[in-house]
Amino acid sequence: MRRSMIAGIAAGSVLVTAAVTGVAVAAGNAQPPQATGWHQNGRLYGPMSDMRPMSRMHDIHVGSEFDYLAEMVAHHQEAVTAAGQLQRSNRAELRTLGASIVKAQSAEIASMKKWLAAWHPGRSTAVDYRPMMRDLSKLSGDALDKAFLQDMIPHHMVAVMMSQQLLMRRQAEHEEVRAFAASVRDTQHSEMFQMQRYLSDWFGTGSWDMPGMGW
Repeated sequence: MRRSMIAGIAAGSVLVTAAVTGVAVAAGNAQPPQATGWHQNGRLYGPMSDMRPMSRMHDIHVGSEFDYLAEMVAHHQEAVTAAGQLQRSNRAELRTLGASIVKAQSAEIASMKKWLAAWHPGRSTAVDYRPMMRDLSKLSGDALDKAFLQDMIPHHMVAVMMSQQLLMRRQAEHEEVRAFAASVRDTQHSEMFQMQRYLSDWFGTGSWDMPGMGW
């Protein structure tokens, strides 16, 4: 089964900037900080070992256009499921954001599946996807809003880094995929900082101020 590309998320906006500008991360040379609780050799050590799957760290690696599309379908599907829960939010801003994510990423999933079928017929698109987000279905009010924001920011970060890696390594075989990756990078980068502002304004916390992170 294909090794999951999802993860290797280092904390903070420095890595986000690196993902967007192509500094180190896009070149595939960035080394994550060796913080307590880091994933090493496929095993999680330290205080993060009992945390939700969203917080676990892995190595981001985009091997090809096919791998990028197959993994991004699973990644988008998780985002659509989580964003759909925001229709229960008491905040109009989050209901609007959730509806936007569901609409945009559902359409992108359809496009990616179409490309996979047309350009890579007969290949299995099953991936070893490791969920990054909590189950939000039992949360409501501030608990729902805060959990969504805390989980979706690093979720977006992974998509930004995957997309920039594909572009910098010139792995897109089709112009449609190149344009798609650039759009994912730019759109989700912008949404990340919007969500960071919401966390700060509403909860007085940054996106990485999560229990057990230990950064």
